Amino acid sequence: MDYEESLGKCIVKILSGIQRLDNNLFLVFSSKFQADIFDIFHQTEYSSQNVQWVVKFILLLDKHAVRNGEIWPLLDLIGPTLQKSFPVIGTLDSPDAVTVIVTAVSVFGPRQITQQIMCIGLGAEEFLKSFIETIIPWSLKKFSPSTSARLDLLLALLDDECFSEQWDAVIRYLVIQEKVSFNPGTMDRNCISVLAILMEKVKERTKKSVHQSDQCEDWHHELLDLVAVYVVQAFPQFGDSDARFICAVLGGGTIDDKISFISRKTVTLIFEEVLRRLMTFMKDSTFAWVQDVCSLLFNGKKYSDWRLEPSNNLLEMAHFVLDILNGSLFCLNTIEAESELVQGILAAIFIIDWEFSCINVSEDKLHKEHIGETGSRLAFCEAVHAFRCKILDQFLRGFGVNNRKSLGTTLVQSVKCITFVDKFESDNFVSLCGQWTLDVFEIFCQDQVEEQQLLEQFLNKNDSWPLWVIPDGTGARLRTDNVSLSLNAPNNTKFIALVDKLISKIGFDRVVAGLISEASPSSTKDSLTDLGINKTHYSRPWLAAEILCTWKWLGGCVLDSFLPSFVIYMKNGDCGFSDSILNVLIDGALVHGSCSGLNLLQRASVDELEAVAEPFLRALLSVLSTFFQDNLWGNEKATSLFKLLVDKLYIGDNANLDCLKILPSIMNILVRPLSIGAEDRTNDLSDPYSESKLHNVTVDWLKRTVCFPSLSTWQSGEDMEDWLQLVISCFPVEVTERMQEIKPARYVFPAERAVLYELFQKQRHGASAVLNKLPLVQKLLSELMVISVAYCWEDFDEDDWKFVLHRLRFWIEAAVVMMEEVVENVNHTLTNGANDVNASLNEFESAVVISDPFLIELARNALVGFSLFCSLIGSQDKEHTGNLNHLGSEKWEIITDRIFEGILRLFFCTAASEAIANSCGHEASSIIASSRLGHRQFWESVASCVLQSSSHARDKAMKSIEIWGLSKGAISSLYALVFSCKPLPPLQYAAFVLLSTEPGAQLSFTCDTGKVSNDGILNNEDSFETSSAENVHLREELSYKLEKLPPRVLEMDLVAHERVNLLVAWCLLLEHMTSLPSSSPARERIIQYVQESTSSIILDCLFQHIPLELYMGSSSRKKDAELPAAVSEAARRAIATSSVSSSVQFLWPIGPEKMASLAGAVFGLMLHHLPAYVRGWFSDIRDRSASSAIEAFTKAWCSPTLISNELSQIKKASFADENFSVSVSKSANEVVATYTKDETGMDLVIHLPPSYPLRAVDVDCTRSLGITEVKRRKWLMSLMSFVRNQNGALAEAIRIWKSNFDKEFEGVEECPICYSVIHTVNHSMPRLACKTCKHKFHSACLYKWFSTSHKSTCPLCQSPF
Repeated sequence: MDYEESLGKCIVKILSGIQRLDNNLFLVFSSKFQADIFDIFHQTEYSSQNVQWVVKFILLLDKHAVRNGEIWPLLDLIGPTLQKSFPVIGTLDSPDAVTVIVTAVSVFGPRQITQQIMCIGLGAEEFLKSFIETIIPWSLKKFSPSTSARLDLLLALLDDECFSEQWDAVIRYLVIQEKVSFNPGTMDRNCISVLAILMEKVKERTKKSVHQSDQCEDWHHELLDLVAVYVVQAFPQFGDSDARFICAVLGGGTIDDKISFISRKTVTLIFEEVLRRLMTFMKDSTFAWVQDVCSLLFNGKKYSDWRLEPSNNLLEMAHFVLDILNGSLFCLNTIEAESELVQGILAAIFIIDWEFSCINVSEDKLHKEHIGETGSRLAFCEAVHAFRCKILDQFLRGFGVNNRKSLGTTLVQSVKCITFVDKFESDNFVSLCGQWTLDVFEIFCQDQVEEQQLLEQFLNKNDSWPLWVIPDGTGARLRTDNVSLSLNAPNNTKFIALVDKLISKIGFDRVVAGLISEASPSSTKDSLTDLGINKTHYSRPWLAAEILCTWKWLGGCVLDSFLPSFVIYMKNGDCGFSDSILNVLIDGALVHGSCSGLNLLQRASVDELEAVAEPFLRALLSVLSTFFQDNLWGNEKATSLFKLLVDKLYIGDNANLDCLKILPSIMNILVRPLSIGAEDRTNDLSDPYSESKLHNVTVDWLKRTVCFPSLSTWQSGEDMEDWLQLVISCFPVEVTERMQEIKPARYVFPAERAVLYELFQKQRHGASAVLNKLPLVQKLLSELMVISVAYCWEDFDEDDWKFVLHRLRFWIEAAVVMMEEVVENVNHTLTNGANDVNASLNEFESAVVISDPFLIELARNALVGFSLFCSLIGSQDKEHTGNLNHLGSEKWEIITDRIFEGILRLFFCTAASEAIANSCGHEASSIIASSRLGHRQFWESVASCVLQSSSHARDKAMKSIEIWGLSKGAISSLYALVFSCKPLPPLQYAAFVLLSTEPGAQLSFTCDTGKVSNDGILNNEDSFETSSAENVHLREELSYKLEKLPPRVLEMDLVAHERVNLLVAWCLLLEHMTSLPSSSPARERIIQYVQESTSSIILDCLFQHIPLELYMGSSSRKKDAELPAAVSEAARRAIATSSVSSSVQFLWPIGPEKMASLAGAVFGLMLHHLPAYVRGWFSDIRDRSASSAIEAFTKAWCSPTLISNELSQIKKASFADENFSVSVSKSANEVVATYTKDETGMDLVIHLPPSYPLRAVDVDCTRSLGITEVKRRKWLMSLMSFVRNQNGALAEAIRIWKSNFDKEFEGVEECPICYSVIHTVNHSMPRLACKTCKHKFHSACLYKWFSTSHKSTCPLCQSPF
């Protein structure tokens, strides 16, 4: 008990004692108390603290006197005080003063206090009369600060006996002020505000009651229902208090709030009006999909006939209904029978929430013309979003199961409707729809069974969906009413895009396979389930088939997204599901029965699969190709599928033509897995079916085909085409990446080979007799010829080879003629084209159109056949030696050279086209480069054959281009191709090889070589310019890239096209240096060109690709510091082979790792060819950590090979004679050079540092004999200068140093400027003589002297030079 409590108790005890002992004395205290209280209330500004003391005093009286049965506190103290003060309180607007009366009522009771204040009796009639006539008007007068306290007093004065009459009087006083009838229009805002506060207080009072339901009935009044309905319908007449009043009478603010003061019917009417307002808001949306979904939600329901008219105060109205939902959402549980109404409201909340997320995306990414002024609307939608996140989820957890499922179905159908009716073509919008669907799954599905049931509703069919396959129980059937395919396809693909988003989020197993697992159904994590758990009837093979047939959709396609997900699922072992899909696709392909158009000679590529027109066949081929390539299926599966198809091929004795049409393309995929281990099983009888089925069937098909007449007599419409294609598909050829190798793809039995050769012979004789020019005939003949060369070449005689080679040449030459026409068109466009850029580009696009694509296909087959022929000629396999008599290279040399010339002309045609178009700018050259991508295999085959061509064929082809008279020559064409903006890797590499090898290398670098003396020293030293790089004239295509680096090259993206071309240009230069002899003047001038005309920034570029951070800090001590193997291996290989060719070969398509590999190779070769150049750049690096890392990289991966090469070359060098000898110590990395002449001599030791050549070699004199200190130092410095300035091999530096002293001993005068006979950089002799003193100087030394001294006089005699 605190001090105040103890003091109060004492005072009450004292007063009680005084009242008993001396009443007159007590009355004196009472009078003083009344006066003080009166003064407190009468004061204009009284202290609330004083009033609080009065309240506390009354409560103390209750506790220590009234409860003990004493009546003096009421009769002698509080009663008289309130009677005296009430008139004052009535005139005041004081909540504190009213609180005193409320406290007194709570202590003494409503009738007792009323009796004391009003001076009436305790009878019910008098009490009720005073309450109605005095208390109600006083308590419910105008809205003021004391209104809340007066309402507390009003409720406190409610008596149990008179409650009904009192409450009726209160409501009627507020509602029917004129006492005539109910007229809501006569109510003002104050009445609604007072009523709202009153009902909130009633609600709080009811919450404290034990029997809440009974209490609610007591408070109910018919006028409350009327007012509530009027308020919600007459919005916005009453302002801010309406929602407060509605929430107070509705209740349902929390899940436990079941207090409502209006009837169920009125509750329904209120929420119907809420729904009407929400629907009106949705109909006013700027998004068409919101309006459409609104119509869908209520179509056919009892609310569908509502007239939804827009209002000027639409947003105020929307906020009003949201306030109602915020305060009374759980009241919806009381009208659960009105399921349509409840679900409609909740669905509207979800749709508006979705609109909020859509507006957010729309502001940046979607159609802004659909958005308009969305600021205010967005604010409301955001409020709805917050409401859904905060309250709605909690409400739905207590929602009825059936209602929850029904609402979930409604919402997913709404999302589905959006994708089918909306015109948005944005991947972002589809992603939003996917997220909305996942939210519905998470909120409305309590387990995965419910999730699958909701997915079934989401995926069920409608008029537009599905397009190809219809679910039929647990299976599927083909859709036959394909009349509306073109109309429904766009919407169908959008819905597929949505399904694909779901697969990426929750997994293939749940969306497509329909598996139920122990994982949380509401989880959106992509986790595959254990396929052994709860396989159910929710499996959807029809959905997989539908997606596969759709092929492409917004933001994805089968190959990029669906098949990878399918593969991941299959790796867990559910083969039964894949079989169901396969059956659907096979049935569809059979029904539609069309040819694929695939190239049956090789495994179908991605581009070829996409080109298949028939959806079911394309889907079937993509699944088979993926599953067999990823080894998900093997020989066993291929065998069972093969048996199934063979059974379907025959209907009795007749062939099923539909099956015959699709079978070749399927066999193109199946034949490889069917042939696995066939060669090993030839002597194994354990599985007769596996060993003989393919063999027997193939022989049977071959015999059927042999029975047909020759192709030369064939006419279109006969099924011979299908049988021949089927045979061809059984004999595929294996083509490695970039056509590097072509070989038979399977082992064939002798019987197969024999019948195949018989078929070839028949067609050869027929074609020789009569030439059928039908394109299809030519195509079939070319394919038959290729497989015959691949599988039957051992049986060929000379006539066979002659026929083959001449036909191959004929088809290639036909393509050459067509491509030369293309080049002529491109050249004509350049020379006679329109001045308008766009018109010129259109002309270029027209010029590169292939007039007859069939010729390209024939030439492609011919190139494959020719590559096979070339590989057979080069074969040295001993077991075939006896059969090579007809393949002698000399016998076919003339025709093969001519074929190679034709292929090279094809190659130069596309290169020249791009070079010519490049003159018109990047866009024009891009058109030419893009035109090749449609015939990728053809151009890859061309490039492969170009690499096999001889120098003679290349030379003739280049000369023919020059003779042709185009605006661009052969070399310019090659440069245009190697620097193409849209590379086709084999073509780029072939162009690189032609530029860097003979005869192209002689033409691709133009240098003035001057005259060369017998010892390799330059003789044309007649001017100062001869030592300058100006004498080296590189071709513009190359020099432009080497000399003029792109602006801000170091800030450029690491795979930028300009950066790639810069590195390729350096590769060409370094390859050219490799081809030049080490002591040749041309090489010396190239080196001098590099030093004077190129920027060493190229080396900084290289180390942007090489990860130096791996060599910084402690990791620099580790040789194997996790450097990508491609980088280190490329650097070592470039040094060992003196070539970057292998890195260039695999550079395209460009990627960071390939660029890093190329950078390593270029750096390695630069160290090899230009050590002084690299060392100069390295010495200028100021960043110590970077230089340490570069040195560590070089020391680890480059220096060991370089040092080994240098020492080996010195050891093999032939410059030793009677005066000079060299010894090499590989263990110490040292070279000892001994020079003796007459009785003089010295030993010079050259030591190579571990990080050579970044660090210069050390030179020391360990022994000297008969020479002065001056000469010893001179010789030592001379050797040091040569070996440190040498951009090439050390052996060459030593040779030149020896030659220098040989000349000196022979009496040749040394240069007075550098004190050397042979110049240490350009290795020239002193030839420029002063006319006065006759001393001779190196031209380079003299040029430098004139430049630095700013004089043109002799350095010795100062005479004018």
